[in-house]
Amino acid sequence: MNTKEMQPTAEQSGAEQDKLALAEDVVARVLARAGTARSEGTTVHTEQDGDQLDLQERQSLRRVSGLSTELQDVTEVEYRQLRLEKVALVGLYYGGDAEAAEAEVSLRELSALAETAGSQVLTGMIQRRRKSDPGTYLGSGKADELAQDVARVGADTVVVDTELAPSQRRALEDIVKVKVIDRTALILDIFAQHAKSKEGKAQVELAQLEYLLPRLRGWGDSMSRQAGGQVGGQGAGMGSRGPGETKIELDRRRIRDRMAKLRREIAAMKPAREVKRLERKRNAIPAVAIAGYTNAGKSSLLNALTGAGVLVENALFATLDPTVRRAKTEDGRVYTLSDTVGFVRQLPHQLVEAFRSTLEEVGDAALLLHVVDAAHPDPEGQIAAVREVLAGIDGVDEVPEVLVLNKADVADPAVIRRVQLNEPHTVVVSAHSGLGLDALRAVIADGLPRPDVPVDVVVPYTRGDLVARMYETGEIDVEDHLPEGTLIRGRADVTLASELAAASVTS
Repeated sequence: MNTKEMQPTAEQSGAEQDKLALAEDVVARVLARAGTARSEGTTVHTEQDGDQLDLQERQSLRRVSGLSTELQDVTEVEYRQLRLEKVALVGLYYGGDAEAAEAEVSLRELSALAETAGSQVLTGMIQRRRKSDPGTYLGSGKADELAQDVARVGADTVVVDTELAPSQRRALEDIVKVKVIDRTALILDIFAQHAKSKEGKAQVELAQLEYLLPRLRGWGDSMSRQAGGQVGGQGAGMGSRGPGETKIELDRRRIRDRMAKLRREIAAMKPAREVKRLERKRNAIPAVAIAGYTNAGKSSLLNALTGAGVLVENALFATLDPTVRRAKTEDGRVYTLSDTVGFVRQLPHQLVEAFRSTLEEVGDAALLLHVVDAAHPDPEGQIAAVREVLAGIDGVDEVPEVLVLNKADVADPAVIRRVQLNEPHTVVVSAHSGLGLDALRAVIADGLPRPDVPVDVVVPYTRGDLVARMYETGEIDVEDHLPEGTLIRGRADVTLASELAAASVTS
């Protein structure tokens, strides 16, 4: 090919300039919103949210600019510590204007994730490519441009909007000369900050170690150095390693041992949750699960329906530990509402696996409330991302789903109508203003299973507990107080109907 053929035509040059301008516009819009993704002043609470003591505790531990919250290195190899303070965002898109719009939504979400982790977004870059570069993710020219931009603004971390291969991260880090992390590491860091319960902390640590294992890097000759005899300061002693085991192999084995221990601990916590679940089933208390995209307003909805007072924050992944609260329908039937961890695009598979035990609550529910942020630029994308994760959980496909379009008080009515046209079962609500909550309660009442075994019994006054259970889970048509006991005619579940028949003073 001659030199003339290699030179771009005027049309090609103009097209490249248009692509560059489009990418710059996307970054400019994302950076214009930087600092607003999770502002302390934008979290609006209602009376149902309670005192929010957990939120005060969380904000008191918020990272301070100039300080680091790095974890201590657990080995002599490099632990990919997160020091998120001043960051630059990087993303790719692979098509035209439609793909650029999707990339903008994803990059805006990455900015919100970074701010939730406690960082300050200084700059960003988005590139159009047919596919990511196998070496540096970006092309060599863009990587050099990113290095100059990072040096210019003084960023100390680059956050890439995908999950990087270990080799890509190392190669890009060698060019930009600052720490490079990917979307997965960022989400794991947020989970590590927000987990409170023992089970939640164990699940997050397991996910972190699964992510860390293939990304261990040695310092100097430690990758090939063999450990033998007594390991100084560690007390491991002889027999604690395989023959000729190198230092990085030893660290990998320790991580695998820790992962195995965490899996055993999580498995040991499961029976307690199973006992509570079986107790609810024995008492015929149906469960309603709340699921949805992160920051869609799930916790606010739980508070509005039950007055639970759980933590509400304008941040991504504010809720990690599941919350279960009792509620009643208008006709007095008791059911439970459970708030689950939020989902996100490209949710790390390590987290899905680690949190599978708690996500199984959704599969056992009688009704699924899929909460959607109707004010989001791409609610359909959020719906698809949530359903993709739920599809991997046993039993979820058999649970009736109601799409709850939340934040209707600030959403575009045209967007709400568009979603309603494509979704058969929707309810439009605002957990903040109370709009549509009565309609949602009616939908929940209609969706709950109804008792179907007829009962006509006289319950002795010594068994008032059975009468109370009829009020909670059954349907009473006739109630009368006779000398020998309480006459009840109505319907109950199979278990309660048999207990009523056994206790009845008449046959």
